[in-house]
Amino acid sequence: MLIVGNTNIKGRGVFAQKHFLKGEIIERAPVVVIPAQEVKLLDQTVLGNYYYDWEDKAAAIAFGLVSLFNHSYYPNTYYVKNFAEREVEYIAYRDIEAGEEITANYNGSPDDKSPIWFDVVDELSSTQLKN
Repeated sequence: MLIVGNTNIKGRGVFAQKHFLKGEIIERAPVVVIPAQEVKLLDQTVLGNYYYDWEDKAAAIAFGLVSLFNHSYYPNTYYVKNFAEREVEYIAYRDIEAGEEITANYNGSPDDKSPIWFDVVDELSSTQLKN
């Protein structure tokens, strides 16, 4: 249902291969929890850009394609952390067309426009898979 491809301006991204309806689960990804005392070490690696804040000041690295979803302040998904199951679930925030890039707001809430740790390249219109 998802494929990795190149975006027009953000490099690699993940794209829908089918139409997703608002509220539909896009992906459910298991995570590995990094203990709080190891998060500073994680921040010194490239994986420091890919983890989720987790309970008890820990971090979590998600497996699967969700770690490749690009950030957007106008996302088409949102995520829910399931601490008990050690997974992250992505849900369609609105209908998503086949070929459209899957995006998420890294702040956690789809409507949170707070600055994040890198300069954001955002497209207001939907990004389609570049051939």
